Amino acid sequence: MKIKVKNMKYEDVLAKPIGPHRQPRRSGFLIRTLLKLVSFPALRATHFTRRKIGMEKLGKDEPCLFLMNHSSFIDLKIAATILYPKAFNIVSTSDGFVGKSWLMHMAGCIPTKKFVTDMVLVRDMMFALKKLKSSVLMYPEASYSFDGTATPLPDTLGKCLKIMGVPVVMIRTYGAFSRDPLYNNLQLRNVDVSADMEYLLSPEDISKKSVAELNAILAEKFSFDNFRWQQENNIRIAEAFRADCLNRVLYKCPHCSVEGKMSGKGTKLTCGNCGKEYVLTELGFMEALEGDTEFPHMPDWYRWERECVRRELEEGTYSLDVAVDICVMVNMKCIYRVGAGRLRHSAEGFHLTGCDGKLDYSQKPAASYSLYADYYWYEIGDMICIGNTDILYYCFPAEGGDIVARTRLATEELYKMVTAQPAKD
Repeated sequence: MKIKVKNMKYEDVLAKPIGPHRQPRRSGFLIRTLLKLVSFPALRATHFTRRKIGMEKLGKDEPCLFLMNHSSFIDLKIAATILYPKAFNIVSTSDGFVGKSWLMHMAGCIPTKKFVTDMVLVRDMMFALKKLKSSVLMYPEASYSFDGTATPLPDTLGKCLKIMGVPVVMIRTYGAFSRDPLYNNLQLRNVDVSADMEYLLSPEDISKKSVAELNAILAEKFSFDNFRWQQENNIRIAEAFRADCLNRVLYKCPHCSVEGKMSGKGTKLTCGNCGKEYVLTELGFMEALEGDTEFPHMPDWYRWERECVRRELEEGTYSLDVAVDICVMVNMKCIYRVGAGRLRHSAEGFHLTGCDGKLDYSQKPAASYSLYADYYWYEIGDMICIGNTDILYYCFPAEGGDIVARTRLATEELYKMVTAQPAKD
């Protein structure tokens, strides 16, 4: 999928009006039917099956909040199929509206900016639930998993359930990540996909539990490991490209500790510094061709990278300083390419400069608990996004390099560090 991009001077983009807010609309039966029909070929190719757990507790026309884990592009096709014919609005990333805002609104989509405080979103969701009598589908992780394990949930989610006061249903997919992991450049594997739809919380359950208790329930339900699932279910992925671009996630060599020299190609991951080679097996294990295998389980390797980043932050040695090409979003008409600049990240947060000195944006570490970062974003390139409710800055490393995962890890760990500090008098 591509996105509409236009070259424009930064100052001219800033002069453009921000689009007006539009209240959600209830999706029509015809468009829900169309979504299901266009989803059918992809689901048929994966021999898709579903399982319902406790769903008899939900009234036929009772609005609810559907919470779904976010694995790959097939997620929406799954939702459109298993929720049919129930009316539902979809919380969607705002850049998904670019160039097709009318269609997204017709489909009942509610725009939001990822990892940006958005009070309007809560009001829009309440409007859909209470006024439109429509359910709401939300991906609370907000971003795809890089390593096949759960990404952080916002600590405001439990409070959100309290405000809405509607039943909560969990949709959990199996095989979706294994079929199309984000790092693999949209190359589809031959993996069957299934989903569980479970009635999780009633309005009475929500009213009786504290916000902390609700957050704990959701954290437990959103705890998963797709590589472990693959291994336990003996799912073999034989495609010869399964390790292509794996260096995007496993960017640091555990043998020599050098970053940015890993190369994923075919079924192998190779360090360009020390030469050590690893194979991603058909069952999803990492195996060294020679010597010890430091991390046979890929998420353990990724967890080690997180620990390394955390140590750098604690020691004051972490930093990012890269040349980037910059695109911005101020409305839903277009993504504007505004020029070159530099993106810096440190314990002080993000600092983006560029456009011949006209752009100077800073973002503190406490601004967000995670980072909107993506691989091969709309087929443009690997991307890091920062910004606020008025403008989003999409930064593409000008010289390539595997900085996306490292920067997201640093953002998450830095947020934990600054929010854990006691308030100053």
